[in-house]
Amino acid sequence: MFQRFLSRKDPLAEIRALYGAVVAQARVPAFYRDFAIPDTVEGRFDMVLLHVYLVWRRLSKASATERAAAQQVFDLFFEDMDESMRELGVGDLSVPRKVRAMGEAFYGRAGVYDAALAQSGDTELVAALQRNIFSGEADKHTNATHLAAYVRAADHMLAKQQAGVIASGKVTFPEPQDVLP
Repeated sequence: MFQRFLSRKDPLAEIRALYGAVVAQARVPAFYRDFAIPDTVEGRFDMVLLHVYLVWRRLSKASATERAAAQQVFDLFFEDMDESMRELGVGDLSVPRKVRAMGEAFYGRAGVYDAALAQSGDTELVAALQRNIFSGEADKHTNATHLAAYVRAADHMLAKQQAGVIASGKVTFPEPQDVLP
């Protein structure tokens, strides 16, 4: 009698798996240890945003089904950020404004990262990462250069993976330490 309730599949299970893989990659300790990404709420947000962007970029270039998955990952990211802010004690009246600012940050960075990745060199990408992830700190140029090498490697690795496989929740990223000199 209750079998039909037990057999229902979560329609977003694959997207949740994909988002979980994205967040897990953004939390790899090597980013914070070896790349000197600030291990703060802002630093972790920036790394999740960067990885969501990379997956979103890949899926947005595929078929309608994968583009829909890109939108679902994007939506789940903002649901997660909304929930995280509430858990951190941000007031209910402030959350929508902060989520809107995060959306603007995502689209602004996506445009800058897209333009930078279209260039053959990494000058623009390093500058964007230094500005966005390292808050423009001049002494973090080397770290931004290493992160740019990782971003470029991740972009290439994602491009080689079938979009449908990624959308099904199976995604592979490079190991951060593999791009260090």
